[in-house]
Amino acid sequence: MKSEPALAEAAALIGDPARANMLSSLQDGCARTAKELASIALIGAPTASAHLAKLVEGGLLKVEKQGRHRYYRLADADVAAALEALAILSARTTPASRRPGPRDADMRRLRRCYDHLAGEVAVALVDAWVAKGWLAEVEEDFELTEAGADGFAEFGVDLAALRHQRRAFARRCLDWSERRAHLAGSLGAGVMSRMMEISWVERDAVDRTMTITPRGAAGLRERFGVNLE
Repeated sequence: MKSEPALAEAAALIGDPARANMLSSLQDGCARTAKELASIALIGAPTASAHLAKLVEGGLLKVEKQGRHRYYRLADADVAAALEALAILSARTTPASRRPGPRDADMRRLRRCYDHLAGEVAVALVDAWVAKGWLAEVEEDFELTEAGADGFAEFGVDLAALRHQRRAFARRCLDWSERRAHLAGSLGAGVMSRMMEISWVERDAVDRTMTITPRGAAGLRERFGVNLE
């Protein structure tokens, strides 16, 4: 089949341990320099540059120039989704006694999956939105209902702008730790952006962990019925 060589090439790009570490570190949606990524992968600068060139050429990363610096980030949300799916698949090769997903409790609770929320709270939010009739579960994506359109708009999410983006609108993304779907796509990104805008959640400066503020905990409970206690 013609698709097999392309699949093998993509798998080979991701499969190198150093490249896998660099790609995983970029799942938080941030851009990093070659020096920072070399440190993360525990390799020298020349080796990191060679790896990054391959990832850019393979379409997994994009590079942005700002002054004298070059910043690398994941090419798009599809790459992030593929990495999340591979993390789930890799759990099959780990010892049965090891719990799948991140070991850190805060990462399991709520983290960034590229530009949307993942973890226990993100899955609980989907459950709440389905129960409220805002989202309907279909084969590959979620379907936004009329009630959901009203609810998200009232929450301050600009649905019209999100629908004009050239990407899936309400994608089902299988959660690495929960093994159930959280909300991705432009709607998932819009919800996370709105929660950050109103200070419900805050980004961690070191890793993908998201911190829920006291205001956010109250808001999640009162608006969506998600109780974190």
